Amino acid sequence: MLISSLSNDRIKKASSYVQNAKARKKDKVYVVEGIRMNVEVPVEDIVQTYVSESFLKKMTDKEKLFLKNLPKGYDEVTDEVFRKMSDTKTPQGVLSIVRQNQYTFKDILKPALTRQGTSTGNKPLILILEDIQDPGNLGTILRGAEGAGVSGIILSRGCADVYNPKVVRSTMGAIFREPFIYCDNLLQEISKLKENGIITYAAHLDGKSDYDELDFTRGCAFLIGNEGNGLSKEVADAADEYLLIPMLGQVESMNAATSAAILTFEAARQRRTVK
Repeated sequence: MLISSLSNDRIKKASSYVQNAKARKKDKVYVVEGIRMNVEVPVEDIVQTYVSESFLKKMTDKEKLFLKNLPKGYDEVTDEVFRKMSDTKTPQGVLSIVRQNQYTFKDILKPALTRQGTSTGNKPLILILEDIQDPGNLGTILRGAEGAGVSGIILSRGCADVYNPKVVRSTMGAIFREPFIYCDNLLQEISKLKENGIITYAAHLDGKSDYDELDFTRGCAFLIGNEGNGLSKEVADAADEYLLIPMLGQVESMNAATSAAILTFEAARQRRTVK
């Protein structure tokens, strides 16, 4: 059945998930747009899929196979309705409502997976994010984290919503695989990490050691602060050690996503070397 009414209850509900974090949180779902990311979603997590009329008219064989394998099928909507539902200026014509991931602190400590889905066997490599507010920045951090073999991410409540559509797009699929948890008190989480033998490092301008002088082959966590203000003093001081990313020129600070990538990929390099 073709849905052509903007007042259709299911369309209004789907649109609310795009626009409203509270609606997403209440129903524990989020929205994934575009065929490239939709084919990466575990099919058992897909609640419902919507496709536009124009998409159905120009599908490739791969796209036809994707729709065929959806256990719950899909709903066809007019292009006008799809534009109303979409968060992008140029909708691709495929949108799925997906169940949110439910991770625990224990999941954060598990070794990262290889591209083949097997365990790396590495010690935990963790990111702790304080008040990262830019959706594109946060999505980029998740994407880089998966690539570097980060076992999990801990976010303060002041961080952007991971399930914001802009964040989801920026992760390029990492959101389906990278474990993360939000917490009300970063200091408590840092304390729990230390109890589990995790060494914590704060990326900080007052760091005495350059990041590439330290040993990251052990279980470790990097603290990354807000884009404008960096880490709060109490959170930075909770770390075992400050570290510094040395820079030339007049630059005083690094973008949060860039800092996270530099540190985690250095850890990944060291871990490859010891093997």
